Amino acid sequence: MDEQRTFIYPAKIVRTMDPAVPEAEAVAVRGDRIRAIGSLAELRAYPDTVVDDRYADDVLLPGFVEAHSHAGSGAMWEHVYVGRFERTDPDGRLWPGCATVADILERLRTAEQQLPVDPGVPLLAWGLDPIYYPGEAVLARELDTVSTARPVHVLHANGHLAAVNSAALKVAGVDRDTQVEGVVKHTDGTPSGELREWAAMSLVQRITGGGITGGITAEAIRAFGQDAVNTGTTTVTDLGTLLLTSDESMTPYLEAVTEDFPARLSVFHFGAGKGTVVPAEAAARLVELRERSTGKLRMGHVKLMLDGSIQGFTARLQEPGYLDSRPNGIWTVSPAEFEIALGAYHQAGLLVHVHCNGDQATELFLNTMEKVLVAHPRPDHRHTVTHSQMTTPAQYKRMAALGVCANIFANHIWAWGDQHIDITVGPDRAARMNAAATALRCGVPFSLHCDTPVTPLSPLKTVKHAVTRRTVSGRVMGEHERITAEQALEAVTLGGAYLLKMDHQVGSLEPGKFADLAVLGADPLAVPAEEIGEIPVRGTVVGGTHHTPTVHGSA
Repeated sequence: MDEQRTFIYPAKIVRTMDPAVPEAEAVAVRGDRIRAIGSLAELRAYPDTVVDDRYADDVLLPGFVEAHSHAGSGAMWEHVYVGRFERTDPDGRLWPGCATVADILERLRTAEQQLPVDPGVPLLAWGLDPIYYPGEAVLARELDTVSTARPVHVLHANGHLAAVNSAALKVAGVDRDTQVEGVVKHTDGTPSGELREWAAMSLVQRITGGGITGGITAEAIRAFGQDAVNTGTTTVTDLGTLLLTSDESMTPYLEAVTEDFPARLSVFHFGAGKGTVVPAEAAARLVELRERSTGKLRMGHVKLMLDGSIQGFTARLQEPGYLDSRPNGIWTVSPAEFEIALGAYHQAGLLVHVHCNGDQATELFLNTMEKVLVAHPRPDHRHTVTHSQMTTPAQYKRMAALGVCANIFANHIWAWGDQHIDITVGPDRAARMNAAATALRCGVPFSLHCDTPVTPLSPLKTVKHAVTRRTVSGRVMGEHERITAEQALEAVTLGGAYLLKMDHQVGSLEPGKFADLAVLGADPLAVPAEEIGEIPVRGTVVGGTHHTPTVHGSA
């Protein structure tokens, strides 16, 4: 890259997400930074310029910022995908969805036959969504039809539950005497094969693997980076890892995220509920790592988790609870453990994002946050309720008062909206879920996210879901929580950057910021809302370097 020359990239239109100069004809880039935005004539007046027309027929936006994703998604495609809907992997291959339980079991049997004969090699799969197959089960009895000798581990799409066969239960020592919350049992006391949340899932995963936050290799991170290019995403997160605790364990990040990595990766330490590192010690380590961050690899942030999944019925809900009055969900850490962790990381000056799907989890976070802030005031902390699916208007007002942000799971509206209306919480509460319009009214800074691999990485589809709020069946889930396309685009650019404390560097196209751009085939503000998610991504620019998406094919 020529550090002195200024390269001018004309486009059909440049959407800057900067209200001072909302649109322009071209972007001028010098080195890894934006030098100027404006008309072609204005930019030509700068010294030592070269006009590059490669994007003349495209639309340029700030590169999208995904503030809740998992680098482990790059490794998931090494396992068997058994999700309900088709997905595209980082190599561009299209994987069909499984319309029935019979499809799931057949795909697993086919994959099992391709494994080594050694029964000690587990069959790992992911994407299972039992709520889409009412009246049917995928538990040990069903998975035993795949193999009775080889451990079979199938992760639910939400990442908070797993289904395993009898061989997996046996090798992990899980039986009728196992007294761990989340190990689901039949009425006769024998384990059913369903494991809910980390304490139960870890009994098997420590032997078989198969979790979202596991399997982090340099190759997986590179695949994750390519997925970012394919979707116009230039800043991503790995929201929850235990690999930052030593220089040796963090080797995959150091090997993969070099200067030629096609995105900026912000890595969050899993700060409580997993592992054995106490928060005070972890905080000291993270403060040190923060100083070692680079332009591409950022460290020094923390992810905490309070509850589970709404469609998995492990999220913690306030009254009136779940629609069928089933028991409340599972606290993934105790309130006391959470308070110790939040206090330690807050006092260390670190950024904390807290997983709260249910409104009871949000309430606990805000109550604890208020106690911590009273004891240790800190301006501009930007701690965030991530998912924020059932956060109420009263809670959003408290968040504004406490300086807390929200990262809203808009993709849930489409992926599980029908189930939320009909099965989990009912139409009234479903209409109030993922309440981006309420966050706006209450003045809470927010972003929208995909939580890949829970849902596919695609900020454009995320924008569409927040704007249309349509479910798979076509119903509108809460028309008064719709936001405009421009508001949604801001949420996945400047909004995400703000939540990561990077809005001075990325999120909009302004002089001095990194030259990070999404290259699109159409203007998201000039097409019908239903079509925003189908806009072709032609590539990205990250720090002035051009990156090309992979070509789609069939698996």
